[in-house]
Amino acid sequence: MEKDLHKEVCEEHIYSSLYEKLAQGLHDFLYYKYGPGLNPNDKVQEAFIKLWENCKKVSSAKAKSYLYTVANNLMLNEIKHQKVVLKYQNQKPRSYTQESPEFLMEQDEYYKKYQEVLSRLNEEQRTAFMLNKVEGKKHEEIAQILGVTRKVVEYRIYSAFKVLRNELEGFRIK
Repeated sequence: MEKDLHKEVCEEHIYSSLYEKLAQGLHDFLYYKYGPGLNPNDKVQEAFIKLWENCKKVSSAKAKSYLYTVANNLMLNEIKHQKVVLKYQNQKPRSYTQESPEFLMEQDEYYKKYQEVLSRLNEEQRTAFMLNKVEGKKHEEIAQILGVTRKVVEYRIYSAFKVLRNELEGFRIK
């Protein structure tokens, strides 16, 4: 008999009726208790998702209690998260660095030279290189975007690396 109770919540029509019967009340409970700032509607949806994921563990008789507990815990977790966010927003960033002014100047000059070398690459090399290293796309994705084979993309990226290594002293990238 107990298995029948667990089976009920996992049945789509029972779950749907639970949603229709309890969703508005749960939303109102969260709204009145915590206000609109923490998205009570989202927490209601997340609570029902958790109910669906755990439908075999929750009987239909305990579904309401489960939903209210989960939704309340989600709101409390959101409040904790907001406190952490506020704490770090109130902290002022360091206004100093460990780098010497000479290092910062060299870094700026190196970046300018890097930009110059990139601009001298042909368009195919630059496009493939930037899609891979800046946007983080895989070779296969780039091949699909550019309408070429994966080997062509690899050749373009590696030839761009070769030019950058030859032109820039100490150039390394992962």
